[in-house]
Amino acid sequence: MSRTEPPAQAFSLNAARRTRDLARLAAGDTVDVLVVGLGATGAGAALDAASRGLSVAAIDAHDLAFGTSRWSSKLIHGGLRYLASAQVSVAHESAVERGVLMERTAPHLVRAQPFVLPLTPLTSRRNAALAQAGLRAGDLLRISAGTARATLPGPRRLSAVETLRTAPGLRPHGLYGGLLSWDGQLADDARLVTAIARTAAGHGARILTRTRALSVTGSGALVRDELTGQETTIRARTVINATGVWADQLVDGVRLRPSRGTHLILRASTLPGLNAGLHIPVPGETNRFVLVLPQGDGRVYVGLTDEPVDGPVQDEPTPPESDIGFLLDILNTALDAPVRRTDVVGAFAGLRPLLDDAHDDGSGSRTSDISRRHAVLTSGEGVVTIVGGKLTTYRRMAEDAVDAALAARGIAAAPCRTARLPLVGAARPAELAALAVPRRLLARYGTEAAAVHALGEADPRLREPVADGVEVTRAELRWAVRHEGALDESDLLDRRTRVGLVPADRAPALAAAREALAAEAHTTAGP
Repeated sequence: MSRTEPPAQAFSLNAARRTRDLARLAAGDTVDVLVVGLGATGAGAALDAASRGLSVAAIDAHDLAFGTSRWSSKLIHGGLRYLASAQVSVAHESAVERGVLMERTAPHLVRAQPFVLPLTPLTSRRNAALAQAGLRAGDLLRISAGTARATLPGPRRLSAVETLRTAPGLRPHGLYGGLLSWDGQLADDARLVTAIARTAAGHGARILTRTRALSVTGSGALVRDELTGQETTIRARTVINATGVWADQLVDGVRLRPSRGTHLILRASTLPGLNAGLHIPVPGETNRFVLVLPQGDGRVYVGLTDEPVDGPVQDEPTPPESDIGFLLDILNTALDAPVRRTDVVGAFAGLRPLLDDAHDDGSGSRTSDISRRHAVLTSGEGVVTIVGGKLTTYRRMAEDAVDAALAARGIAAAPCRTARLPLVGAARPAELAALAVPRRLLARYGTEAAAVHALGEADPRLREPVADGVEVTRAELRWAVRHEGALDESDLLDRRTRVGLVPADRAPALAAAREALAAEAHTTAGP
């Protein structure tokens, strides 16, 4: 470890550290930067500012990754869709940030995922040729972004036999081949946010969940501790609003047009032998697909929709039956044996915080047509709001937000360094492969997998799964309370692990979650 690298314990988040940090802020400490919102972008802004040597507090009314950042497709993608719609700069930015995550900052959490686009009678030869040209253009994006071929192999055409070998569940009748491509896939989007927040904490940021901003100004925020009800003021030299779809509730003048993306959850046994993700074209649409995403944990996700949302924003959006039916209908256009509604063991929906910068011309344009470019807005009081964008580009969004916040207040700081700053647990694939721990743990914890595994070695009961048919162990829950800031059952089951995505798995795992919280109730780990 270099002299400038934080000690391992500095990366720990837990209830005791939260209490201490809140008390110091209540006593009058002023921070350089206050970040409101601890999704990927907010946590990224906290890391960006802290790694520049600034003092930082970052708060969230709920938990890490409570909002949009846990409802994604778990893809770190290169922006091919944006290239097809002539958003070249957005596509290039996505490809660059994909390479940063896969090769520098989070190679333990992001892996190369193959995808197959089956060529069927629903895909004309002309459209197949256009799709193949698009995949080649995507590979040029990879080259322009400087991502190595060893990280992401190039696209190629598959025969019908090769396509069926990769995806045995496809309907063979009429299948005349497939298009193979590669993109980045996260082990878990919420775990990425947790790693970002913990890395920020390692650089001195105060990461405070269950801390609600009641009002914000350019010099701080009135906040309420949601665990005690106590209100206090956090003083700051500059403030960043990174609350996503809730951004317009804190700052006037922000116009959002949220879009709902729904995913289904299937057991892997429903699509046996699936070795790659699938791109299934939506009939009558150009450049729109339903994705089939094997997760490696006995589950497969199917998504995603892109529907405008009107009315109040829900804390936890509910997937409507119309979305579920749409996804099943498109999925079954490509399968030999149809997936039925009863095969769906879970579903989730997230809201994208798209900036509504269009004129109210009554055109009725769809949210799928709104650019995914992010925007940084500075209010008259100097509060900087970051909206738009996507999970893949969280780091660049955070950098732009911090740059704007510092400029708004004339604060001098070192330049951004997060493009080369590894997240906690990161290591080269060869280093990770040399660790004598279960592969599943490596994909979720990186170098920390050894410490998680050691908890089970010390107490054999902690090796037990939290429920029948679930791979998550009791040791992982204990680790989450001790080092990852989990404060209640939902933090454990719905975000630090994703057991809660399937209600039938969540119910029997509750007892293990409560046991982990009770066992760690008096933990004093942390600096």
